[in-house]
Amino acid sequence: MAAPAHHIIIGNGVAGNHAASVLRARAPDDRITIITIGALLFIDRYQLPQVFRGKQDWRSYLVHPPTYYEQNCIAVRRKCRVTHVDAERRVLTLAHREEVKYDTLLIASGGGGYLPATLIEYRPLFHSFSTFRAAMATARALPEEGTVIMLGGDILGIDVAYNLVDTGHRVILVPHEQSFWPHKVDPADRPRLFEALRGAGIDVVDEVPIERIEAGEDGASARRVVLADGRELAGDVVMPFYGLAPALDFIAGSGVDIERGLLVNPELRTTDPHIWAAGDVCQIWSAEDNAYRFYYGGRNVRAMGEIAACNMTGANDSFRTFVDETLSVNGEGKLHSSFWDYD
Repeated sequence: MAAPAHHIIIGNGVAGNHAASVLRARAPDDRITIITIGALLFIDRYQLPQVFRGKQDWRSYLVHPPTYYEQNCIAVRRKCRVTHVDAERRVLTLAHREEVKYDTLLIASGGGGYLPATLIEYRPLFHSFSTFRAAMATARALPEEGTVIMLGGDILGIDVAYNLVDTGHRVILVPHEQSFWPHKVDPADRPRLFEALRGAGIDVVDEVPIERIEAGEDGASARRVVLADGRELAGDVVMPFYGLAPALDFIAGSGVDIERGLLVNPELRTTDPHIWAAGDVCQIWSAEDNAYRFYYGGRNVRAMGEIAACNMTGANDSFRTFVDETLSVNGEGKLHSSFWDYD
C-alpha cells in the first residue's frame, strides 16, 4: 500500500486555503501542509478596510477558527519562509535550513505591493495595507479626521479610500498610470472615473510626477509630498497603491518557467509536473489572447485554488475566468469594481 502523498501549499490566502479544503475532501488520507511567512491564520484581507470602522480585533477577521485546521488535519506552519525549491528532489528549504519534502506543490504565495523604482528610497515613509498588522499600524497613525495621501490608486486603494472618506478622513489621490489597476481603462475614460471619485469626496490632483517625499517637521503634518510642478501636499500618512508584484524570490533557480509570474497552462500546472500555481502569483495561458496573463479578484483566485487542488489529485480541469473585468459607475455615482465581489 502506497504511503499517503504530501501536498504542500506555499501561501495562506484565498487560493491556498480553498485549495487545502478541496484537497482534504478529495484525498482524505493524504498529508496537507500550508506554509506561510505570516503569524496569523487565514484572514479575510478583503475586509481589512474595516479597521477604520473600529473592527480592530484580529480574531474577527479569521475565516476559519483554529479548530478547523485540527479537525481537517491541515498543518499550518506559520512564520516560516521558503528560501528555495529543489524541483528535481521535490524538496523545499526553509529559512532556518530545514528541508521539507513534497509530492505535489501548490505555489499560492500572492504578491507584495509594487513600488515604482523612483519611489523605493521613500519606502520608510510609507504606510502599507498588505497585512492585518500593517493595516492596524496605518489606523493607529491616522488621527481622527486625518489626511491620507494616496499614491497611484489601484483598485484595492480605491476601496480603502472609500472607507476612509466614509469614516470622516480626507483622501488626496495622486494619480498614476497604475490607477484603477488591474482594470484596463481606456485613457478616454479616465477623466470620467476620476470625476466619480471626486464626487465621492476623494481629492484627485492632476497627474503630475512626484518630485520627493519628506517627513514633516515638528508642529507640521507628518508627511509631505512635493510634486514636479511645485505643489506640496501635506498629510498624516502616505499610502502607495500601484498594484502587485508576485512573491517569487524563492523559486528562482528551480527550473520552473517564470516571466513576471509563474507560467502555467489552463490546468494551472507549471513547467514542472509536480508544481502548480494559483492566485496573484501566476500567469495563465489564454488561447483567446494568445498570451500568458494574470487574473485577479476574489472569485477568480478562489476558483484557481479549487482547480489546482482537483488537478493535483488526478483531475484535468481548466481555469476559466469568473469575473467580468469591467469598471463601472453605479447609480449612486460611485465606482464599482468586479474585483471587490468575493462571493
